[in-house]
Formats: sequence, C-alpha cells, structure tokens
Amino acid sequence: MAEATLRHRDDEAVEFTAVAAIVEGQVIQLKDGRAAISHAAVNAAGTGLATVNGTWTLEKTASIAILEGGRVYWDVSANKAHFKHVNDKDFYIGTAAADAAEADSTVKVVLNARQNLLTDLVDGAFESVLVGTPALGTATAPGMGFPKPRGGGVVFQLDATNEAQKVDLLSVNGFAAGAKAIVEGAFRVINDGAGTNTDVSLGVASATHASDAGAIAESVFIHLNGNAADIFAESDDGTVEVAETDTTKNYTEGAALANRVEFWLDMRTPADVQIYIDGVLILGSTVFNVNVAAGPWFLLAHVEKALSTDVYAIALDWLCARL
Repeated sequence: MAEATLRHRDDEAVEFTAVAAIVEGQVIQLKDGRAAISHAAVNAAGTGLATVNGTWTLEKTASIAILEGGRVYWDVSANKAHFKHVNDKDFYIGTAAADAAEADSTVKVVLNARQNLLTDLVDGAFESVLVGTPALGTATAPGMGFPKPRGGGVVFQLDATNEAQKVDLLSVNGFAAGAKAIVEGAFRVINDGAGTNTDVSLGVASATHASDAGAIAESVFIHLNGNAADIFAESDDGTVEVAETDTTKNYTEGAALANRVEFWLDMRTPADVQIYIDGVLILGSTVFNVNVAAGPWFLLAHVEKALSTDVYAIALDWLCARL
C-alpha cells in the first residue's frame, strides 16, 4: 500500500532530486523543509516531481488519535503519520482534515497546512497575578515569581518560602461557550518537590482564582496533585461538577522531551467534553458536562500551594485553542 493516497490535489508540482530510491506516493521532505508526495518512482540521484499541497490519506501510527485541525508529523522511522515528533528525522506534514480514531489505520491530511489558532496562552496576551513573596532566588534554588520564558514556553515556580503561593496565566482572548473549541496543551514537570500541598490546573476556565482553581465556577482542567505522578481530569459548569478523576495516566518528572505530556480538550460537544492524553482518549465513559456554562472560556494555567515550604517547577510548552 502506498504511504499516501490522493484525496484532492491543487496540482502544484515541485521538481526534486532523490537522495535515495523512492516509489510512487511516497512521503518525502524537500530541501526547503516542506512535505511532499512523489508522483512516480525515482531512482537514487534521479529527478522527479512531487506535490506539496492537497488533501491526502496517509497511513497512521496505531493506537493514537488525531483530531481534525490538529498538527500532523511524519514519523520517518515508522513511515506513519503521528501527532508529535521526537528527536529523530521526523518532520511536519500538515493538519488533519478529519478526526482519526485510535483504531483507524489512516488519517486525512491537508499537506503543509498550518493551524489557525484563536488564542495562544504562551505567545498571546495574558494576565498574571502573583500570590506570595516574589524572590530572585539562585540557579540551584529559583525563587517564586511571574512565569519565566524558556524559548517558546514558560516555567512556573514555587519556592520554599513557608507561605501560600500562586502563579498563573490567564489569556486575554477568550471564546464563547459552545464555540466548538479544541484546546491543545503540553507540559513537563521539572521538579514536583517532596510535598503534597501543590496543585496544578491546566485548561480552560471562566476566570482565575487567588488560591484555589477548584473554586472557579466554570472550568475543564488537567490536574496534578503535589508530588504524585497521577494525572487527573475535572470539569465544572456551575451546575454540573465532575470532581478530579484519575485518568490512569502518569507523568515522569524531568525537563527532557521524553517527559513532555500532551493533552487535548475536545469541547465540540459541550455536554460531553472528550479529553485526550498523548493521543489517547481517557475516561471515555465519564461525562465532562459543561453544557450550561455561561462563558466565555479563557485559557488558564494555575499553579498554587497551601501554606508550606513545598517547592515546584513545571514547564508549559504550549496551551492554545482553535475553533
């Protein structure tokens, strides 16, 4: 079976020189970085034509879902489409043209298309209000303060000062309840300390809170508790509340790419929000119902601790929403 089967093509062809023998319909990467689909078989060092646009059906990695409009990468080692890339030769190929379930063997992709995000918490405008005593700290003992930029992400830190602390980011741009959003986020728990007094909430909410994200009237969160590695999910629309529920997924403490956890909040059906962790639907039988939420929704990252000397550091690599 060809790696890619044409769904729709706009007939933009690009000439290329093959670095190795390829077959018709093979997914390749051009020298300018774009993904392309070969028109015909080409010998090594031979010249061929490839398409760089259109909608294609690609073979997909097993046991992971990809949501419509989501980023899609080509796993070079497996020759399959995937929702993420790793430290390999993987490259970006486009956005999903339709949902692909975990059991599906293929995914429809708009070649080289880019996401059009409504709002991005890390790159967009946000509000942040500290609770606690800001401190510069040192390289080995960072102080609590506003989230610190780290490349394209930010790091939230709580320090050992014996007090209640809160660090947050709340997006300025929001979206209406029922706007059929898909929220994408990714985090790495760099240091979860040794205590149990820290709470982390990542997702969407109607507002922020000075001390307790769980007290916000409307929210859908991925939630972490202290130094426990369990990942929880919860929701509240002011009427129906689903308390934090163990997803059975865990994180591994560390700052490397391998420690990244990616999550999606599929809010296209507000009465039954679907939540994914690392491309896998979790708690599918749990109804995260936010159907009567008044909104608007805002992206929120909220890191807090009760009175204690607990320390914590978490990197938010991205948190964004598309409609």
